Amino acid sequence: MKRIKINGINTYSFKSREELIEYAFSEKKSLIAINAEKLLHANEQMKNIINNNIGYSDGIGAVWALRKKGIKQTLKIPGCELWLDIIRHSYLKKTFYLVGSKKHVIEQTVIKLQSSFPGIKILNYRDGYINTEEEKTALLNDIKDRKPDVVFVALGSPKQELMIEEMLSIHPAVYQGLGGSFDVYVGTVQRAPEWWVKNNLEWAYRLVKQPSRIKRQIHLVRFAWLLLINKI
Repeated sequence: MKRIKINGINTYSFKSREELIEYAFSEKKSLIAINAEKLLHANEQMKNIINNNIGYSDGIGAVWALRKKGIKQTLKIPGCELWLDIIRHSYLKKTFYLVGSKKHVIEQTVIKLQSSFPGIKILNYRDGYINTEEEKTALLNDIKDRKPDVVFVALGSPKQELMIEEMLSIHPAVYQGLGGSFDVYVGTVQRAPEWWVKNNLEWAYRLVKQPSRIKRQIHLVRFAWLLLINKI
């Protein structure tokens, strides 16, 4: 395992997903997906959060940057796969707590997990619509009382990272922000086909399917150029 600072952000390179998972359980911190957009636009608060936790190369931009910095064997680890790897690795030994997405999506997620991983211990779950301080306090207290080993939070960035920081302050565990991964898991959102994923073109597939993402995806082009001219 190696760690390189890219544009002020600590980015880890792991030889395997298993190495990442073992490190996460030893550290009990937040796993934060690093991509070109975060590397370009993270504010100081977000940089501090990432640098105090475990930023892993979720996007091809982060992989390019690590390779440019000399880590040739770095591994791209999609967050929408990593959380399931964590469950496969530890579902008979660890306990889990899930937060995020719509009510019917989180319910379907729990049902599917219980079917796919018999014996999994999901201590509790709730949707991502946390609208009042009272609801947030109740969630934090529940996590503190139940003491899960792993907490998955699917609220989108940076909301999920900020929420996880509050959770970490009251209960040490492995945390991972998941964005829309619950929706992908139950099929309400379709991930790119395998060929696009294997060829690191998942970003391009999303752009084809959602042309409105052009403003976000242009960051990858800008990031690649800055990397090429050694400005990052």
